[in-house]
Amino acid sequence: MNPLLARLQPYPFERLRALTQDITPNPALRPISLGIGEPKHPTPPFIRQVLADSLDGLASYPATVGQPALREAMAGWVQRRYGVTLDPATQVLPVNGSREALFAFAQTVIDPTRHREAGGPIVVCPNPFYQIYEGAALLAGASTAFANSDPARNFACDWSAISDDTWARTQLVYVCSPGNPTGAVMPLEEWARLFELSDRHGFVIASDECYSEIYFRDEAPLGGLEAARKLGRDDLRNLVAFTSLSKRSNVPGLRSGFVAGDARLLKAFSLYRTYHGSAMSPVVQQASIAAWNDEAHVVANREHYRAKFARVTPLLAEVLDVALPDASFYLWAKVPETLGQSDTEFARGLLAQYNVTVLPGSYLAREAHGLNPGAGRIRMALVAEVDECVEAAERIVAYVRSL
Repeated sequence: MNPLLARLQPYPFERLRALTQDITPNPALRPISLGIGEPKHPTPPFIRQVLADSLDGLASYPATVGQPALREAMAGWVQRRYGVTLDPATQVLPVNGSREALFAFAQTVIDPTRHREAGGPIVVCPNPFYQIYEGAALLAGASTAFANSDPARNFACDWSAISDDTWARTQLVYVCSPGNPTGAVMPLEEWARLFELSDRHGFVIASDECYSEIYFRDEAPLGGLEAARKLGRDDLRNLVAFTSLSKRSNVPGLRSGFVAGDARLLKAFSLYRTYHGSAMSPVVQQASIAAWNDEAHVVANREHYRAKFARVTPLLAEVLDVALPDASFYLWAKVPETLGQSDTEFARGLLAQYNVTVLPGSYLAREAHGLNPGAGRIRMALVAEVDECVEAAERIVAYVRSL
């Protein structure tokens, strides 16, 4: 058995099940879950129709690099969205959802034979974070270091807390913008700082941007490729962006996304994926082409989230320290210290008394620099329809006031 598997920590939802296994929720109330960030809005009918019309593709083996028309559709979307021109043949690669790509990418770029004398390679992650980053790092033979988010700076990562010795051993940095769970968007100044560190130390940046199309301001979130272009880094060196149709188009079961950026890195990643057996089904490719080429359904989806957050956020703000995020479909709320409850105690009590599931923030972070930046917070995924989310918010308000 691979001994590195023993380094993996339980997934947050596994920990949540263990936390609440002895609880019998209030049977008088129907269960409402704000725990898992799984889009619940209906899949657009035109995507379903393309899938049905493309079933002949099941008779063919797909190529790892995908059809030229798919890569062109992806590159076209990047051009329209970010103003960045990509070579579809060398700078775009389809993937089966961003999750598997974020994991596999670390296996491609981490060299466990480097930095051995200093203690081995390091992968730097935001904190709190998407746990795939940590698992990918550990199974690639690296260790992890964490940059805590700072609530006083719109939850920006404190990259200055990472020591020079750690940066010297860093081979990969994961960023998530818009962030999970905070919803914060990285500004251009933060990208400039990260690019400068990458140039100095030679590490690769993996930019997780799967929430980029759900936002609440007039200006769309800045992306990594866009930031590179604005800063004159037209070669996109040491940068790969990851995105997906799951949230944008409400097709989490389609498992379709792409990576884009440094052609040198994508050439190596393509080789890895050829052996990994990660080719996208021709049926999914056709549906993906249709989805990337249409924006009307994305605008409608975004407006649905905006209406939902406009109703739920003010309700919760009456009793919790919470505000509308820059983007994403999460609310990252602080439990009032006056309640005398930890985030795990709050989650248990809310489930028992009001049958609402939320995720303790401490489960999404690690102890780093003397604290767990998720402690005392809860993450709420507003993925259900408006009425259900409003009902959940009303129950949370009632629970807090009962305390």
